[in-house]
Amino acid sequence: MARTREGVSPSVIIAAAGLVLVVAVPFLFIILQAIFPDLGRGSLAAPFSALAGALGNPKLIGMAGNTLLLGALVVALSALVAVPLAVARALFKVPGAVIWDVLFLIPFMIPPYIAVLGWIMTLQPRGYLDQLVGVNLAGFLFSVPGIVAVMTLNAFPVVYFAVSRTVETVGSRYADVGRVFGASPARAFWRITLPLSTPGLAASLLLVFAMAIEEYGTPAALGGRAGFDVLVTAIDLRVSDWPIDLPGAAILSLVLVVLSFAAFLLQRWVLTRRSFVATTGKPQDSAKRDLGIWKLPVLLVFALVALVATGLPLLAILVSALSRTISGGLVWSNLGFSNFAAILGDTTGALRALGTSLSLGVAAALVTGLLGALSAYAVVKSKARGRAVLDVLTILPNALPGIVVAVGLILAWNQPWLPVTPYNTSLILLLAYCCILLPQPVRYATAAFHQIGDNLEAAARVFGASPMVAFRRILLPLIMPSLLAAMLLVFAVATRELVASVVVAPVGVSTISTYIWRQFEQGSVGLGMAMALVTILITTALPLIVLSLMGRRGNLM
Repeated sequence: MARTREGVSPSVIIAAAGLVLVVAVPFLFIILQAIFPDLGRGSLAAPFSALAGALGNPKLIGMAGNTLLLGALVVALSALVAVPLAVARALFKVPGAVIWDVLFLIPFMIPPYIAVLGWIMTLQPRGYLDQLVGVNLAGFLFSVPGIVAVMTLNAFPVVYFAVSRTVETVGSRYADVGRVFGASPARAFWRITLPLSTPGLAASLLLVFAMAIEEYGTPAALGGRAGFDVLVTAIDLRVSDWPIDLPGAAILSLVLVVLSFAAFLLQRWVLTRRSFVATTGKPQDSAKRDLGIWKLPVLLVFALVALVATGLPLLAILVSALSRTISGGLVWSNLGFSNFAAILGDTTGALRALGTSLSLGVAAALVTGLLGALSAYAVVKSKARGRAVLDVLTILPNALPGIVVAVGLILAWNQPWLPVTPYNTSLILLLAYCCILLPQPVRYATAAFHQIGDNLEAAARVFGASPMVAFRRILLPLIMPSLLAAMLLVFAVATRELVASVVVAPVGVSTISTYIWRQFEQGSVGLGMAMALVTILITTALPLIVLSLMGRRGNLM
């Protein structure tokens, strides 16, 4: 552990305790479940007896290959879409930059299962596109390229926000130095600016890969018709279908851990090859340049991406929410506000579910933001022994599907010998959200810490600041833009998380996702879509306010 004259750094102690509680405990019980098949019945008999059956399944290699293929394709397409937009946003005066930020944040606000349903209702035979222009793209949608496209539209904002903020931090001054020595603008960008932005790019691509391999809704809704099975759908099958196979689910989850760790090691190898220090305490030139003749083409690209990623899904959700019956089609007589009246009138418990999810979303953002910053500091800046173990704990949730985290929490906190337990309370939902979403602030903070020179903290310590004071007064403000962006993403995802909510939500506690899910199960698609639209509008308002406040301080805008 980091040792000073005062002893072990308090920030490292807090980070370690938080990671053990949030991540290690449920993961430990997943391992125990994989080793001891009868753990749920309180027996440690027949250890390792389930491994041969699960790993010997001939379909496992195919599902693992499909999972890797899906993750790689989503990462590649997300980078192709997001990086040019992010670079333009960071280095040039893009008209309406704040509006584009909000529009690109909305896809992340739309729950994947809602977005998928919107695309199905738009592109399927007799869908909205078919009704309007007589064309259906069901063949594309229910295919591997269709799955990749839908998942990319949901995931590319992660890369956009991370890269734009990282490139903005790097600025153009280093590239300007290269140009003084004869480099062309393109060469200066590829050889100087982009390499210095590697931490943010690598961190965001790792997050996208993790999101892709653990995403359940899209592969389940579209992959079944395409014959494209992945590990996470197989895990869900073992948990939800009778007979329930918890050991098999735990073993397949460990396979996902291996895949995610491979990506993590690749990212770590990239980040440790060279220094990415770009913030040294010296004044920075943050002035952005005019786009000139490229203004119109750049705006058209921004508009096209916003239309496809945000406009079309929102229109599909809006039309479905306004439809009295889905079978009634796109006719004026079938449109009305009855679904919204039911939501706002709270006749079905919608407002109570909304309040619960918003509260849990804010709490998850605050907890993961604080724990993520402390964990990243412990890993990057401290000399603590065992910080590699802490780094492993921060990446573990990337490899754990939400349903497996939920099962791990149940196994861990439903033990009869515990004197106090969060099980069957709303706190178990908060623990599930924090475990699932912790990697986002950790990776963003890690990338930011890699760009801060050690001289700043050392200077504070020379003048008598304690480690916590140096962290709070020097380092935390410097990483705040990146950390705040990650916390906004955590809030967006936590408010609409589905799988863990369904499994661990206490009796009588309803969240947005469980409410919407129940409406679909009951055939009230319009009511579910109305709730989804209200949620999107509300959860967009808070990030907009925060971004505006930060923009006035010159940190984000």
